[in-house]
Amino acid sequence: MRELLESLRSASRQAIDQAVDMEALESLRVKYLGKKGELTAILKQMGKLSAEERPVIGQLANQIRGELEAELEDRKSALAAKMQELRLESETLDVTMPGKEIRLGKKHVNNTVLDEVLDIFVGMGFSIVEGPEIELATYDFDRLNIPANHTVREWTDTFYITPDEKVHLRCQTSPVQVRVMESMKPPIRILSPGRVYRKDEIDATHSPMFHQIEGLVIDKGVTMGDLKGTLNTLMQKIYGPDTVTRFRPHHFPFTEPSCEMDVQCFECHGRGCRVCKGEGWIEILGAGMVHPHVLEMSGIDPEVYSGFAFGVGLERLTMRRFQISDMRLLYENDVRFLNQF
Repeated sequence: MRELLESLRSASRQAIDQAVDMEALESLRVKYLGKKGELTAILKQMGKLSAEERPVIGQLANQIRGELEAELEDRKSALAAKMQELRLESETLDVTMPGKEIRLGKKHVNNTVLDEVLDIFVGMGFSIVEGPEIELATYDFDRLNIPANHTVREWTDTFYITPDEKVHLRCQTSPVQVRVMESMKPPIRILSPGRVYRKDEIDATHSPMFHQIEGLVIDKGVTMGDLKGTLNTLMQKIYGPDTVTRFRPHHFPFTEPSCEMDVQCFECHGRGCRVCKGEGWIEILGAGMVHPHVLEMSGIDPEVYSGFAFGVGLERLTMRRFQISDMRLLYENDVRFLNQF
């Protein structure tokens, strides 16, 4: 039996020294010291020994058990230190290496200009309101003094949702004016940005979906001069103090008198090109004094109150702001283009 114990001591020591990881080491512990391990199996044969041999063999067995436990613990510590060293090597940070670029998202160029416009009008005392994009003809046409035979109410111009032509995708943000006037009492000073939809052919300055910013002021003593001053302030804040604008007489059913405001073409500076279609000017917005009938339909006395309204295309503001010659570039989602701004 002494030979078996000595053989176990030699074999186990060699096996423990060659263990490559914690899993292999645990297997060896079970193999040699477990309840069904080799040392236990040898000790079960103690009954065959004489009374004189039992104490000697028992002492040797306990000594070997102690050695095995110590060797297993030492190997465990050595493996743990090695694993820690390998982990530290793999996680080492070379501070001399160039850092990896972290690509962050950014606002779309349209949102950049929109935020500038909102800041300008909030600074002038305007409140920001929104309205539904799916609109009723009552708000988008009737309450804005647009007659039944107006071209904008035809199927070729408006995206109708119901056959009776009572529900459609709004073609302007003007119905927000009506909703505000019927729910608020003057003085009113609001700005309403949002998407609008028209059956326009896609070209450098038109799109069937675009963004409009609607403004409305209702108070006592509001004049056309207030309108022009407000819009000129907007253009000069966005494009610079030397911005060239012009106001042209126009007709809108919901304003009287009405006008359109243009800015000088940024591409040709008034000489005429494909962007401005040879005119030298780019139409930016339509505006005018709120029609007395529109005020009356919203319960506001036109003998006491007056006001102005305007609708400006966000895309055209953006194109003029950053000298973009084609509106389609704003929607093609080419990151190479958008990252310039």
